[in-house]
Amino acid sequence: MINKNIMEIVQMVSGDYSGVSEAFNITGVTINSKAVVKGNLFIPIIGEKFNGHEFVKDAINNGAKASLWQRSQPSPPVNIPLIYVDDTLLALQDLAKNYLDQLSVKVIGITGSNGKTTTKDIVASVVGTTYKVQKTEGNLNNHYGLPLTILQLEEDTDIAVLEMGMSSKGEIELLSKLARPEAAIITNIGEAHLLDLGSREGIAEAKLEIVEGLKDDGILIYNGDEPLLNERLAGKKIHKVSFGSRGENDYIPTAIKQENDGTYFTINKTQNNEFFIPILGRHNVFNTLAAVAVARYFNVTWENIDIGLKKLKVTTMRLEVTEGKNGLKIINDAYNASPTSMIAAIDLIRDVKGYSKKLVVFGDMLELGPNEVKFHEQIGKSLNPEIVDYVYTFGELATHIAEAARGSFDEGRVKAFTDKSLLIEAVLMVAASNDIILIKGSRGMKLEEVVTALKK
Repeated sequence: MINKNIMEIVQMVSGDYSGVSEAFNITGVTINSKAVVKGNLFIPIIGEKFNGHEFVKDAINNGAKASLWQRSQPSPPVNIPLIYVDDTLLALQDLAKNYLDQLSVKVIGITGSNGKTTTKDIVASVVGTTYKVQKTEGNLNNHYGLPLTILQLEEDTDIAVLEMGMSSKGEIELLSKLARPEAAIITNIGEAHLLDLGSREGIAEAKLEIVEGLKDDGILIYNGDEPLLNERLAGKKIHKVSFGSRGENDYIPTAIKQENDGTYFTINKTQNNEFFIPILGRHNVFNTLAAVAVARYFNVTWENIDIGLKKLKVTTMRLEVTEGKNGLKIINDAYNASPTSMIAAIDLIRDVKGYSKKLVVFGDMLELGPNEVKFHEQIGKSLNPEIVDYVYTFGELATHIAEAARGSFDEGRVKAFTDKSLLIEAVLMVAASNDIILIKGSRGMKLEEVVTALKK
């Protein structure tokens, strides 16, 4: 992580220093006064409902060596080493950019509507067989999370795998220009953020902002099955590599076999190798193709790619398989949801074998804009009683999934809830040993609480 003399920090953020001593170093950065590690620089961020300047004294008492202070904020504390800046968020970003410029690390940037975090984990596991790799932890993938990740990089890190999230136009461009990636990945274009961007075309344009900071000799690895990307990339003079199911892509799977312990597949680039990933879902094969493409760009051998895939561990609540009561198998995919990822989840529950009953719990899909009801109805219509035995929904929007599904299922096999405790009771009345249940919904629905209840 960053370890600099206080005056070097002052210079990197274009600030003014008010402290008495200049003979000390800053080690690491935080924006959370409760998470201070001794020696940190505290950066007080101003949000819609909070102002970090109120916690500067707490941060110092918890071990921070110094703090930034936005000049527009009144009553700066005395007897505390402060660095005055015009904007603390911009200063955080400047500090990260300047620190990154001092390192020899190469950056892989990852964005997309779905699969960013899983792809990040796969890339880090595969590339990490050959290089020292650090990656975005948790959900630190926005305009302050990404700079914090950069400032955590060790000086001898070879490759940083950085996830780039967004909620509005222009955010990916900012992150890309800050990180200056050697390689960029766009996993797909889905429906997440339709509420903010209005259309899939708008989402595609926002995700393509990742090329704005791409280094001149860098590479873009993208989902070639997506016409919206192909149309906008036509004629762009950048190094491009595509992955997908269609034959014209550079990387395609030639066979996929879903087993209960993971997924086996072969790809066109090396027909003699069958690869295995210890995660479920055919869609994750395509996330893996993106990771393989970037690994080959960095000259990782096929042997090491195989090793990296086999030892893969993904972030929690992404198709995480756990044991529930009485031998019930739970697939916890409660971190997020969109129509695209819901369909992929339905495909997954179809492919798993050997269970007595298959159940799904689907929560609201949020931020889908004016067509949100239609999207939920489409998910309900795609549910097949030959694949799924019981359907449970949670939330007002998810009620439309249940209503659309009822016409295909026997009475009593589709139930809608807005009370989580009643939902859990209903599931426990049906779920038994050798059954499997898939739980998926948007982050705001907190369906991991259902997972926890089923595990007790």
